[in-house]
Amino acid sequence: MKKNKVAKTRMTPRAYMKRYWQLYALLALPMLYLIIFKYAPMIYVQVAFKKYSIVQSVWEMPWAKNHGFEYFIKAFSNNDFRYALRNTLTLNLLDLIIGFPAPIIFALIINELCFKKFKRVIQTIAYMPHFLSWVIIASLALQLFAPNAGLVNMIIKDLGGEAIPFLNEEKHWVGTYIGFGVWQNFGWGSIVYLAAIAGINPELYEAASVDGAGRFRKMWHVTLPGIKPTIVVLLIMNLGNILGSSFDRPFAFQNPLVMKVADVISTYVYRVGIRGLQFSLTTAVGLFQSVVGVFFLLMANWISRRLGERGIW
Repeated sequence: MKKNKVAKTRMTPRAYMKRYWQLYALLALPMLYLIIFKYAPMIYVQVAFKKYSIVQSVWEMPWAKNHGFEYFIKAFSNNDFRYALRNTLTLNLLDLIIGFPAPIIFALIINELCFKKFKRVIQTIAYMPHFLSWVIIASLALQLFAPNAGLVNMIIKDLGGEAIPFLNEEKHWVGTYIGFGVWQNFGWGSIVYLAAIAGINPELYEAASVDGAGRFRKMWHVTLPGIKPTIVVLLIMNLGNILGSSFDRPFAFQNPLVMKVADVISTYVYRVGIRGLQFSLTTAVGLFQSVVGVFFLLMANWISRRLGERGIW
């Protein structure tokens, strides 16, 4: 009875905080950062529903027409926005279909290599592109794939072929854009999967060997099921970003000849909002983008839970 009373006393919030206050003290700075730089700026989301004025505070700005949805209607009736929305979905889906399996396959291959020194060299080479900015990568793409002076096209012409417009024709531009995206990210993305593979119980591989399984069978029946929860979580997070896009990558690869397929929401917001000074319109576009991203995230998590996976929460 006395032991139960002591245990109950230790579980009180006051005793708990007294014992673990250092952990909460460490958490204070990250929480302060989130509040100041992430949550406090959210009050300006209402700019999407108001007529922006640089001389008025966000609370004093007048509401837009159509019950505040004037700029949402204006965005969806704008051809440039519709093209940007289509391009964002298309490029992100291609990135997901082609780019998402790449680090998984690379991690599986690296895991099967026997020579540790060779494995480290390959991993280092694969990680290096992640640390290059998209401006540098776009410059590299220009040097390699320019129609006349690019190294690849010079080799093709020397061999008697015709130059391929990798950067000047829409179809080829999309392939080049996706290819460089996979090249930059697959090595770095494999780190998570290699960590998940390292956590698989070695006894499972030993049991598979006793049953006569070869390397491919071990990979299919032991390694892949072992990293399946990690794959599901990362897939959900990627689906949540299906309508989002970084600014630097498409902006660095864009040129006037391929704007019909290269203009995405982030570059549209920069061009129309920052350069065109239409802040209410682009805030509405950004809010739409975020809401759709959250919807995809929730749907993907719900589907994974229904299929028996853990999901994110």
